[in-house]
Amino acid sequence: MVTKMSKSQTKRVVITGVGMVTPIGNDKNTVWNNLLEGRHGFEICTQFDVSDIETKVVGPVRDFDPGKYIDRKEAKRTDLYAQYAIYAALDALSDCGSQLKDLDPYRVGVIIGTGKGGLGTFEIEYEKFLQKGASRVSVFLIPMMISNMAAGLVAMKTGFKGANFAPVSACASGTHAIGEAFHKIKNGYLDACLAGGAEASLTKFSMAGFNNMTALARTDDPDRASIPFDAERKGFIMSDGSGMLVLEELEHAQKRGAHIYAEIVGYGATADAYHITSPSPDGDGDAKAMEFAVAESGLAMEDIDYINAHGTSTPLNDHYETVAIKKAFGDHAYKLAINSTKSMIGHLLGAAGAVEAIVTALSLENGVMHRTLGYQTPDPECDLDYIVEGTRQAPIRAALSNNLGFGGQNAAICLKKYEG
Repeated sequence: MVTKMSKSQTKRVVITGVGMVTPIGNDKNTVWNNLLEGRHGFEICTQFDVSDIETKVVGPVRDFDPGKYIDRKEAKRTDLYAQYAIYAALDALSDCGSQLKDLDPYRVGVIIGTGKGGLGTFEIEYEKFLQKGASRVSVFLIPMMISNMAAGLVAMKTGFKGANFAPVSACASGTHAIGEAFHKIKNGYLDACLAGGAEASLTKFSMAGFNNMTALARTDDPDRASIPFDAERKGFIMSDGSGMLVLEELEHAQKRGAHIYAEIVGYGATADAYHITSPSPDGDGDAKAMEFAVAESGLAMEDIDYINAHGTSTPLNDHYETVAIKKAFGDHAYKLAINSTKSMIGHLLGAAGAVEAIVTALSLENGVMHRTLGYQTPDPECDLDYIVEGTRQAPIRAALSNNLGFGGQNAAICLKKYEG
């Protein structure tokens, strides 16, 4: 029987494996090198006709081969978002150096967030329904479409039988997944967990929706499309992909000699309770999420050196996120190094926080932070240090990865450099 631990009995949680599928690479080393070298993954959309959509630029996944982990028959029955999740999860498990078979399978979980689930499958099958009738809708529509299926399929691949579910909180989904996994290990309910996010919603229908609500950058210039915190920013760029992390209880990781990227030490989750799409102008909800994450870590706000910001490149988000950082950190906000990974990979929606958490961990481990690419024109309302001059080397003691979702859902995780 598992009982909740007292604070003195809580476990330390570390990151021991990572896997990614992104517009700038489908493995850790490629993604990391492209970030440090300032290479973005944007291009004019060729996947579908965008002649009637003002936004022309997208961030597609390239050279993705599901056959590494999924056979052809299975792939036909698996939505692309779940394929990305399986690929990233099994890469992360390989990266951690163990299949974790020494653990009770009911003590290893799989928590994978997504914003839209199998939207591509839904669109294809709904078109069949309209054109050919109900009898032609695939028997696999529901299991391919539902948002929890990536977590279920990864469990089937790994045999992990612990907590298994899918946080669905728009662009905060991946961060919520990592935070919930962190708490389950810290408080003794799990020994390890595959956690992260996956998204494959780069379709014309989805893009039209975001475009019509003026959330996307209406441009045909890939180099000036995603420009977080720049005064000329106009919106975000839609991208696909997945990020998955192996979170593990420290003692187990140490006993098997695992490579440890970073330690997760805090998690904050709040709601703005303000608007369906806009962050709250006062920044209170986001500020509190960051404050809660740091408070749980036992660190002082002044111990945080770096924030991997949500940084979507929308006029409202970047302004209000800056307000929130100032509210949470006070004068220390001006000493923080801040960047936006979305400046190079675009917005992976439900997978964004997971990929950005990996980038934050790699930055802590290596003492290197990538630049915010594309920044040219200062915005007086965004007046913090957004690492605009180029890749920066500096020791980092602790960092935040920050994400906000439509509906006013905020999530932040606090990571610390692992020091034994």
